Amino acid sequence: MDFQDSPELAAFREEVRTFLSANAELRRGDDRDWSRNGAANDPALAEEYRARCHAWQKLLFDSGWAGLTWPTQFGGRGLGAAQQIIFGQELAAYDATSGFLTAAQALVGPTLMQHGSAAQQERYLAPLLSGEESWCQLFSEPGAGSDLAALATRAVLDGEEWVVNGQKVWTSSAQHADFGILIARTNPELPKHEGLTYFIVDMRSAGIEIRPLIQAQGVAHFNEVFFSDLRIPESNLVGEVGDGWKVARTTLRSESSMISGAGQATNFAAVLSTARRLERTEDAVLRQELAKVWTNEQVLKWMSWRTQTAVMTGRRELALHGSLLKNFFTRSLAHRVNLAVELEGPEGMLWHDAEGDGFWQYQCLNQFASRIGGGTEEVHRNNLGEQALGLPREPALDRDVPWTQTKRS
Repeated sequence: MDFQDSPELAAFREEVRTFLSANAELRRGDDRDWSRNGAANDPALAEEYRARCHAWQKLLFDSGWAGLTWPTQFGGRGLGAAQQIIFGQELAAYDATSGFLTAAQALVGPTLMQHGSAAQQERYLAPLLSGEESWCQLFSEPGAGSDLAALATRAVLDGEEWVVNGQKVWTSSAQHADFGILIARTNPELPKHEGLTYFIVDMRSAGIEIRPLIQAQGVAHFNEVFFSDLRIPESNLVGEVGDGWKVARTTLRSESSMISGAGQATNFAAVLSTARRLERTEDAVLRQELAKVWTNEQVLKWMSWRTQTAVMTGRRELALHGSLLKNFFTRSLAHRVNLAVELEGPEGMLWHDAEGDGFWQYQCLNQFASRIGGGTEEVHRNNLGEQALGLPREPALDRDVPWTQTKRS
């Protein structure tokens, strides 16, 4: 691996450091950091967090630091992935984040740049990049999660509008979104992957009901979304009718790698700090588990560096499969948050009276969002078996059967 910046990248890194030092404060790793409030139970704190995320993204946009890899014709700087990696590395030390806006830009931006019309690109990309407008992803359904192509939400053409009826679930931040990206079934007589179409949805339209899903921690990051005769203009169709699966795959490519980079508030230093506070570092078994947390963190770091080397040298053969990164991250996350609660002993059964207003209790329950979101761990193991190891494909008896003849329909 090669971790050395070229002279050009070293100069860029210094430029990033200058900007960040002038516009953000270093992380302190405690409750003074506003960037950790994305998981806040307090509605006022959560609203303040969202406002500061929008303000930070607007600052990036106005200062020329948003969309580093976006083509210049879409408002970006047209730089390479190496510059994006460097910016992310330097930003990690600062108390600043764009929160869920970053995810929306990663999912929606490439999709509209590749498949959207010129009018759609002109209308939506700049407000997306500046953080002025928020987006959500309307893909999963109660009966179509890991097998997304089995979805049942219907869209029927009526003149120059599509009429949509159905339900989506696990929609992150739908209650705060201005727009959404939607996949719906437009031809049920075709096999499940072929009869789908991709739309842009104005989330303020009549016919949309959003019901927050209250999680075990008492917050509602996810939502159910119901469509009752929702009318979408033909101009909001992305790509061609029936090409929805092809368009959706552009969106989905970003999702698992995005999740594999999250959760750094629960690093080894945080677990060790809890062990020391409770004077449990002399327990031989717990020391082994702490060593495993440290080891997993180092492995993830080396995985990141290997990916960085692949990007910066153009040696694609070094790149790791996204499913490997995602699954190793989520398994490591589960181990360390479970261990932290175990370290707390009887205190681990508390909530707000535990350390950091129940910080580890929250993180322990929240691990499942990463383990399920972006494809379950089991689905990603299938991906590795088929795409990395060359094992036979999982049996799928309904792949070439018209959707109307499938059990799901």
